Parts: sequence; C-alpha cells; structure tokens
Amino acid sequence: MVRGMRILHVAAELFPYVKVGGLADVMGALPQALRAEGADVRLLLPAYPALRDALGGVVSAGPLGPFAGVGEARLLLGRTAAGVPLYLLDLPSLFDRPGGPYDERGDSCLRFGALSWAAARLGRQGDAQGWRPQVVQAHDWQAGLAPAYLALEAGPRPATVMTIHNLAYQGRCPPSVLKPLGLPASAFHLHGLEFHGDLGFLKAGLVYADRLTTVSPTYAREIQTPEQGEGLEGLLAHRSGDLTGILNGVDPDLWHPSRSPHLPMHFASSRPSGKKVCKNHLQRELGLRESPAAPLFGIVSRFAVQKGLDLVLENVDHLVALGAQLAVLGSGDPALEAAFRAVAAQHPGSVGLRVGYDEGLSHRVIAGSDALLVPSRHEPCGLTQLYALAFGTLPVVRRTGGLADTVVDATSQAQAEGRATGFVFEDPNGWALGEALNRACGLYRDQPAAWTRLQRTAMAQDFSWRTSARQHMELYRALVHP
Repeated sequence: MVRGMRILHVAAELFPYVKVGGLADVMGALPQALRAEGADVRLLLPAYPALRDALGGVVSAGPLGPFAGVGEARLLLGRTAAGVPLYLLDLPSLFDRPGGPYDERGDSCLRFGALSWAAARLGRQGDAQGWRPQVVQAHDWQAGLAPAYLALEAGPRPATVMTIHNLAYQGRCPPSVLKPLGLPASAFHLHGLEFHGDLGFLKAGLVYADRLTTVSPTYAREIQTPEQGEGLEGLLAHRSGDLTGILNGVDPDLWHPSRSPHLPMHFASSRPSGKKVCKNHLQRELGLRESPAAPLFGIVSRFAVQKGLDLVLENVDHLVALGAQLAVLGSGDPALEAAFRAVAAQHPGSVGLRVGYDEGLSHRVIAGSDALLVPSRHEPCGLTQLYALAFGTLPVVRRTGGLADTVVDATSQAQAEGRATGFVFEDPNGWALGEALNRACGLYRDQPAAWTRLQRTAMAQDFSWRTSARQHMELYRALVHP
C-alpha cells in the first residue's frame, strides 16, 4: 500500500529559507503535495546558519560519524513552517558560514559530497528515532552522489531516484576527492563515477539511481539529443526506459491572484478589475507611464544567455515603437545587467528595471503585466510561465522544454477551440521573438475581447502540484512494490 510510504528528498535549496532558483520553490511545494497524498515525506538539507536559525526548536536526530577529516557530522531534525519534517546536516566546518549556498570557497566538492554521504547514511541506517526512508530522491548535482553511495555499498538499501532540474549544472570535481569522500577508486571509470577525467556528481546519480526524472516531458526528450544533452545524451538515451518527465506545479497558496499577499488588490477570472489596479501600481512602482492602453510586458528572470534575454534586448526599440512597455526584475550576468540598465536609461517611462531579487515585486510584475516574456533557449520546466497563467498574464515563450508543455499558441484554430493561452515562437533569434511580440500587441490592441478570452483560458489551467504528486506516487509504487 502506498499510503504512508517513507520518502526522503535531498536538495540544497528550500523556499522560503534558502532560495537561489526554481529548485527552492519545488522543494517547498512538492513534499507538501506528497504528504497530502498520504506519503511520509521528509527533507534533508545542509545546516545553513540562516536555515537552522529560521527553524528554531531543532533536536538531535543522531550522529553520523566523521567525514573526510573535517569533523564529526550529525543530524538535526526540525519542521518547516508547513509542518514538513526537515533534517539538517550539521557539519560546522563546511556549512557554518555566511553567504549563499553555492558560494565557491574551494570546498564545494566536500560540502555537497557530505550532503550525499549523509543522505546515504540516513537511507541505510535511519535516524535515532528509527525512521528510515524507502525511497531517497536526490535533486540536482548537489545530491547526485547519494545514489552512488547507496549502490556501491553492499547490503539492503532504499530505492533511489535522481531528478534533473537543469542538466547544464553537473558538479565536476577532480578525482583527488574520491579518497576523502570515501568513494571506491574501482568505480572511477566510464560506466561509473568518471566523466571526462573528473568525478561527475550528476553523472554518478544518472548511472546509479534506480529511476531518473526531470521536470517536464519535453525536456526529458530534449536531453537525449546532442543539442541539449550536455555530453550526457548517450547515457540518458541508454537509460530512456528509466527516465520520466514529470511537470512541476504551482503552489496555489502562494501564486494565486486572489491570495497573494504582495498585491495592491486581489482579483480573479470572475473579478478581473483588480488586475488593472495591479498594472497601474506596477507602472508607478517602476517609473513607467501610467497608460492603461499600453501593453505591458514583464520579465522575472535570472539574467543568463540561456534565458534568451539577449533576444529581448534586440527587441526593446521595437517594443517601444509598438507603444508597449517593459517591466524587468532580475539579476545575474553582469553584461546583461549593464545592457538592461542602458535600455532603461534610453527609454525612461517605457522600460522599468529593478536589478536584484525581490519576492514581493516578482508577484507584482507578474500580476500587473499583460504578458510575460520567457524566451529561453532551453528551459527544463519553467515556473514563471505557470505563475503568469494563474495571474491571467499571457506568456510569450519559445517552444522548448516545459514551455512547450504548458503554453498553447494563440493560433486562429487554438483560439476557436478555446485552447490558446499565450504566444509561442520556434527559433531562438530576435526576429522570431519580434514576430511573437507583433502578434501579442496586435491582439491586445485590436481584439480586446479575444485577449480577455485568452486570459480566462489561461487562468482556468490546472497546474497544481497534485498532478505532479500523483505521478511521483506512481513512480514510488513501482520502485517499492514492483
């Protein structure tokens, strides 16, 4: 019976405590959805000082022993604000420091090797209270060695799942770390831990895990090709029978226009007037002209070439010439940051920019914009387009990964069938994005009733975590009760 199945998720981020990207949102929401399906889900993260302090009331969950000559490790146990049990790997020499989780100080191989090692110890031995998982699910390269530790040691072990959130980040370390990590040199070969002469954290997870998942069906197919396989396409194609694409979801308690605590006015499909108030508020907040007639395009993104933001920069003059506005929130690549600062200075009143991370403003940009730009060159799943759909903000996306799985292009046929939810373009170049912007501005200005129908269709989509949770439960059932 699946209900009560014991699942351990291992990751380096968790919303709202430690967030760098979408992984944090997934870890904040998926375990709750799985618990709603009856699973006994727990999390394991490093004991970052900010996370340990935010939880409060943590108790000892047992010693783990010495690790890599850097100290004695132990488990702490607390609960998130949502009530999910959370283990913290307490190893002060590696984790008791300020800064972000990925700040590089020359010891990342040891830090995240320790996280995987702790997951394997917990998986085999359980905690001091006797809780032991039936499935260990490792998320991204930081937890990628967990399936390897479990598979390379003899004896009973839990089933393992390796989840790819972004294949571009793989965790490659010199082979000299094998010994301090306690990994056998005999496993350092092409069909094991080795990847182009390095120890590959993610590659190890893909080799040794019982099952593999990624965050959308289309991305699961794309990463088996040379174009998006990042050198691992052969391995992924070989394991295609074990690879499943499970689409991420949206937390309706956080991302809903009638409940978000960050909006100047709530709204819904049946009460749409509040969206106009949100638009006006956003225009004032970012120094844009207060023009209800101007189509307002939003961006909430990490600044990276992968995200296709250079394609947006190519189209800023074009957007302004169309009478449109652009609201941008994000940070990252210094060159892209500088370029957006330049276009914001060049087009005052038409381009508003906020560089940095601001959770509240991200809600207001998505709620106040008419359309959201997500022109990614590749996008494993994407969450902002799902948030946009929930807020009646029509996504403009490239047909790739999860964007292809979640946005239906506003062709004449799709509109007539009541399926259209946004604007989709094919090729990763500025001209193709420009054509999509033309279509969006034309529909907004010339066919307001059609635009409203698209908004209603978008807001009616169900991308809740319930669907994802149920697919995960089916996967766990197949592993634990074959």
